[in-house]
Amino acid sequence: MTAIAMRMDLMTQIDDSRIEGVRLALRLAQPSDAAYIYGLRIDPTYNRYLSEVTGTVQDQEDWLRRYKEREAKGSEYYFVIERLADAQPCGLVRLYDFEADHFTWGSWILDQNKPAKAALESALLIYVQGFERLGLQKSVFDVRKNNERTLAFHNRFGAIETGRNALDVLFEYTRAQFEKDKAKHLEVLRKY
Repeated sequence: MTAIAMRMDLMTQIDDSRIEGVRLALRLAQPSDAAYIYGLRIDPTYNRYLSEVTGTVQDQEDWLRRYKEREAKGSEYYFVIERLADAQPCGLVRLYDFEADHFTWGSWILDQNKPAKAALESALLIYVQGFERLGLQKSVFDVRKNNERTLAFHNRFGAIETGRNALDVLFEYTRAQFEKDKAKHLEVLRKY
């Protein structure tokens, strides 16, 4: 078995703080990540489609300390996306608004350090967390109408548009669809 094939088998082997994929891992954000997170959140290259951030790195660190309480209760998970090869951070993603059968994900940023196919792999890892680890049945999320690249990504990935409002396109992606699509998406990562 090749190293990549072995890594594919490990994709669902997760613990409370880390999920590893082929080239990426998601690890829970820590207060020590404040400068990195703040830097991404205030950078106009990455924050165009996110809610505005004000304050300082210290404010971000304080927010992360409060977030850790929500994480401990299982009401929110904020991940730093990092490259497996060298643990270089290359993005952020968050899971929140948990209901009986679904979750929302967003605050998704991939920076210039991301490897090829990072969007596909980080999305797969998010769904591993939501569907396989947390056992939820569906993901609901929104994408800003003018965020054409992300809209195209979710459409290619297989998410279903469920509505629109003044700002956003609303989507749903089910666990059943993920289970159907996972092997196909992994094959793309395996070939790259």
